Amino acid sequence: MNLDTLKQKISVLKSKANDDFLSSVSKEDLDDSYRSFLGKKGEVNLLLKTLGSLPQEKRKEAGKILNELKSELEEKYLSTSVSLSSSANQERLNKEKIDSTLPGFQDLKGSTHPVTQTIKEICEFFERMGFDVESGPEAEIDYYNFEALNVPDDHPAKDMHDTFYLNNSGLLRTHTSPVQIRTMEKREAPHRIICPGKVYRKDSDLTHTPMFHQIEGLVVEEGASFSQLKGLLNDFLEDFFGEKVELRFRPSYFPFTEPSAEADIRWNKNWLEVLGCGMVHPNVLKGVGVDTKKYSGFAFGLGVERMAMLKYDIPDLRAFFENDLRFLRQF
Repeated sequence: MNLDTLKQKISVLKSKANDDFLSSVSKEDLDDSYRSFLGKKGEVNLLLKTLGSLPQEKRKEAGKILNELKSELEEKYLSTSVSLSSSANQERLNKEKIDSTLPGFQDLKGSTHPVTQTIKEICEFFERMGFDVESGPEAEIDYYNFEALNVPDDHPAKDMHDTFYLNNSGLLRTHTSPVQIRTMEKREAPHRIICPGKVYRKDSDLTHTPMFHQIEGLVVEEGASFSQLKGLLNDFLEDFFGEKVELRFRPSYFPFTEPSAEADIRWNKNWLEVLGCGMVHPNVLKGVGVDTKKYSGFAFGLGVERMAMLKYDIPDLRAFFENDLRFLRQF
């Protein structure tokens, strides 16, 4: 091959490469053309390998011409690549074009319901005190809701006026105490548990609803005492309300605790009942196999809605269930 023949081949190759680059409709097509001309086995490199067939004095000039061709095609490839990318971006933008005349979307932020927030705050306190959070079914059987809790067959709470009975001889739990029984059946003492959840009673007026939320706590361990119970509840109430509280216990009656008490706090110069509590009745502990000579226990229960009404100064219980956004956005 002589130099003139090489120049002619270079001219044809240059024209062909430019046409192929310009006719590429995608980056993939362009890259294929690049490899066919400038790749390791491309036509430019094949021509470079023919330089050895030229006379010695012509090789330098031929090499210079081929390197210029290579640089020119590299620049053409890059400019075409940029052009294709710009076109692709513009096409994507056109497809994703936003009509700025359309009405915008309002970014509405939700908030935690005050009942949910109250449950969370109460559980967090007792978890710090070493309590586990336990849950159980809302549809219960008589044994767990009454019998295992030392509630006799003739107790008024078992009357149809108080309890929702189901067609399958079950019932809707009237308290979360069944969770305590189920937990003590599953695990051996000691126990420190807190049981939040929905409960149901046939009771509806300005201060009661057929469904409400309750949290009950249970401690069964060696040396559990009434003074320990009072100290724990005092710490809880001060943590919940964020200030010192004046607390008193009034004697009361619950079938599953003995002795039993209602806990009152001083509220606006008057005494206000906030929860019930007491030492777990020995019959309850024996029923789940707890050694009453080794272990004693205490329990307490409170209504979540009542605690939330006090903390957030909510005058009407119905506000929790009306789904009024003006009310809920305050929390």
